[in-house]
Amino acid sequence: MLKVTKTGANRLNITLEGTLDSDKMRTGLDHMAELSQDINAGRMLYRIKNFHMPTLGAIGVEFSYLPKLFSLIGRFDKCAVCSDISWIRTAAEVEGALIPGLEIKAFGLKETDAAEAWLDA
Repeated sequence: MLKVTKTGANRLNITLEGTLDSDKMRTGLDHMAELSQDINAGRMLYRIKNFHMPTLGAIGVEFSYLPKLFSLIGRFDKCAVCSDISWIRTAAEVEGALIPGLEIKAFGLKETDAAEAWLDA
């Protein structure tokens, strides 16, 4: 499941749970692009629970969406990633170091309140 909700004028919450197939990936990415169209200097809270590697089809869809995703990322300044999987938290912070203009900070799933406070600061 890839669930995207807009919780404010410049805020998206994303939840990734379980395994994504190509249809779920396409639907989730389309929804994310739609909801972020009018966002500027946005904030994103990304929760990753019960993570399973996406199917090869889902990875293919993600690669086909890369140009759209790079444009979308430019609308955000901060992203908090909450996960209990340490390598995901590490990968998120490395990704934040590689994407200019986007600050990414990782938190454990039980640290959602701290993540929310960091996004609001």
